[in-house]
Amino acid sequence: MSTGSGADSAPAPTSTHESKSGGTFSSLKIRNYRLFATGAVISNTGTWMARITQDWLVLSLTGSAAAVGITTALQFLPMLLFGLYGGVIADRFPKRKLLLVSQAALGLCGLALAVLTLSGVVQVWHVYLIAFLLGVVTVVDNPARQSFVSEMVGPAQLRNAVSLNSANFQSARLIGPAVAGVLITTVGSGWAFMFNGLSFAAPLVGLLLMRPAEFHKVTVVPRAKGQLREGLRYVSGRPDLIWPIVLVGFVGTFGFNFPIWLTAFADEIFHGGAGMYSFFNILMAAGSLAGALLAARRRSSRLRMLVAAGTAFGLLEIIASMAPTVWIFAILLLPIGMIGLTTNISANTSVQMAADPAMRGRVMSLYMMVFAGGTPVGAPIVGWISDAYGVRTGMAVGGAFSLLAAIGVGLMLARAGGLRLRVDLRPGRPHVRFVPREELAAAA
Repeated sequence: MSTGSGADSAPAPTSTHESKSGGTFSSLKIRNYRLFATGAVISNTGTWMARITQDWLVLSLTGSAAAVGITTALQFLPMLLFGLYGGVIADRFPKRKLLLVSQAALGLCGLALAVLTLSGVVQVWHVYLIAFLLGVVTVVDNPARQSFVSEMVGPAQLRNAVSLNSANFQSARLIGPAVAGVLITTVGSGWAFMFNGLSFAAPLVGLLLMRPAEFHKVTVVPRAKGQLREGLRYVSGRPDLIWPIVLVGFVGTFGFNFPIWLTAFADEIFHGGAGMYSFFNILMAAGSLAGALLAARRRSSRLRMLVAAGTAFGLLEIIASMAPTVWIFAILLLPIGMIGLTTNISANTSVQMAADPAMRGRVMSLYMMVFAGGTPVGAPIVGWISDAYGVRTGMAVGGAFSLLAAIGVGLMLARAGGLRLRVDLRPGRPHVRFVPREELAAAA
């Protein structure tokens, strides 16, 4: 594998990255990845239980959608502030060892919140503090975990493994909210937090059982000055990296504020309770799981798919914000989950497959910084709009930002790839499509 910058040999923005996937679940044939995925589905279930319970707990303690937004913002603020440094650390050290430390720390945070809640002394500032500490740990955990996938499966199975990671996460999202809803209404929130803390034992065991000799060789970057700037220069010179990252930044900042919107729709608009909020999350998870499994079957990564998915995602959010009944809103959550996950996977796999292995940790830290780190900016804004002008307006604004960003990025990618928009009204032909400048000039 080349360890150069790759800037001169970068694929065109509209290129296709091919991989022989060998089936929807082909990467699970690899033992190390199978251990990783098994541990992940258990800890992800606990994480979703804690996330749903945390949002509902904050809303119960404060009665404010903005407070839920603040909690979400605090959890992602460290990614915004320190995310790039996490990528440098992920490139410098063995990722398996980093994950052993970070997963253990995440489990301890979950147990701390469980003890506070079960003892009856929990206050909203406790939730704020633990949310911030979780964010600090994920600064290193996220890029290490993302780039560790290629070390386990190799380039041929990378697309499939990334898609299955998302399917794994969304499968847990189907189970976690349902279990959380039952626990909140029966034995209380503390036991959901307790399960989350204990669930991190599963990935720790999986990491310890892995066979390091079967890992694909990845260059560990030695400590040196200027590695952060080097990563930024590398990404800025690659249109196939920078524009997908820009798009997921807008979508993550303004379009993925579902903890705020779904709690408010369940509580204020449709006058349901924790059960309805869990039901909304289950529907979104079902759509997201379908999107992940469809992505696992695809053999190529096209940036046009990313732009189309981002556009459709923004439109669906705007439509859902105007849903007159709970059932119309609920039905729309299925395609929103599917298209939103397609947007995320398309961007993630395009960026990972285009990045040089020696740069992958820094590239993925930038990706996660703009996707998740934008939440501290977007969540309080969207939460304030939802409180001041209604949750319908807040969701519509988030969808509008995602829609405009997808259109803008599509135009910039077309320009970088030397494409122009062609309109053809003749029957039986694509009416609107991008074509190379040379083809457009020949037709003229």
